Amino acid sequence: MTNQSGAWRTRPEQLTGSIAPVITPFAEDGEVDHESLANLVEWQLAQGSDGVSIGGSTGEPSAQTIQERAAAIRTVLKTADGRAPVVPGTGSAKLDETIELTGAAYEAGVDAALIITPYYARPTQEALYVWYKTVAEEYPELPIIAYNVPSRTAVEIAPETVARLHRDVPNFVGIKETTKDFEHFSRVIKAAGRDLLVWSGIELLCLPLLALGGTGFVSATANIAPGATKKMYQAFREGRLEDALDIHYGLHPLVDLIFVETNPAPVKWVLAERGLIRSGHVRPPLIGPTDPGKEKIRALLAEGSEHLSPVREEHTIAGGNRA
Repeated sequence: MTNQSGAWRTRPEQLTGSIAPVITPFAEDGEVDHESLANLVEWQLAQGSDGVSIGGSTGEPSAQTIQERAAAIRTVLKTADGRAPVVPGTGSAKLDETIELTGAAYEAGVDAALIITPYYARPTQEALYVWYKTVAEEYPELPIIAYNVPSRTAVEIAPETVARLHRDVPNFVGIKETTKDFEHFSRVIKAAGRDLLVWSGIELLCLPLLALGGTGFVSATANIAPGATKKMYQAFREGRLEDALDIHYGLHPLVDLIFVETNPAPVKWVLAERGLIRSGHVRPPLIGPTDPGKEKIRALLAEGSEHLSPVREEHTIAGGNRA
């Protein structure tokens, strides 16, 4: 795929539905487990996910080198093989790293790049505008999506800044909003216009966002319930609101499971237990779930079992646990 545009680059408005933000599997020695990652992508596509993302918060990007992240993106692309769009996170706290990784993703053939607001530094709105404009102008043929997650970055991109970028930068096409302030979603769309693509990264706001004109969701719930997450989107689009609501409320226990302890430790533990990856290892500063945490996870798994996606034999990786 080198030097060939992703199939969705020229039609980012079709990046809709449930884009699964997959975890980055690590072996017990801490190295990236590319075989487990490829297995996860195959399972996601088999369960109906509309796209795959790697390198967002759930993927532990800050615990990896740029080279490791680029290699993971290439594995996802190779596995997806054009069957679904690939929209990786390519942001960092440093501009040079963000440009380098976005360039590597562009050359590999991704369909769009999801770029987190630079964390820790707390830049002004003008600085955020310059940041996104600079990256977007480096790769004018690549759709750029901002990733607003103030709980992790200590900065929020304002609706007016999003609107300015959408107006001034041709390839700035959308934003993943991961804020619990639902009013903010509405103000972003009002300020930027309803052609802005907006995804929810807050699990329990995925369904409500669609009513405001949202594009879809990039929800960590899709790591363990990709089928139900996609079906909720479909039900809403087909006008079956009661069905969508049933899934929304049915997913509550699995959403709670994800955050029993710091995401993605609970999700990785579940995926390893189900045989989809070989190990639930997380890199420091995270640790795996504690014993009390595992007890809560098991209880929530049982409560939400109706919406847990099945794992068939062909998606059980050699060396996995298969609970």
